[in-house]
Amino acid sequence: MTTIQVRVDEKTKTRAKKVFHKMGLDISSGIKLYLARVVQDETVPFTIRTENGYTPEQERQMIRETEYAEKHGKRYTSVKKLMRDVLK
Repeated sequence: MTTIQVRVDEKTKTRAKKVFHKMGLDISSGIKLYLARVVQDETVPFTIRTENGYTPEQERQMIRETEYAEKHGKRYTSVKKLMRDVLK
């Protein structure tokens, strides 16, 4: 056995402790289960999202599309000209 130390804010610790307690677990057992699942699946057991709510791949794709549009997109000097093209 080995020891892992993790720093979390008090609110997160308290809330996690309550959740694990409802399942009949202490925090240490809950974290052991989490790590066992990570090893078993070779990934985290949830979708990782950026602060904007997108997966990292979705965010990279949006950045690529934005860069392409900035480089190759048509620019307009007025809304009137834009609307004329949109309504063609």
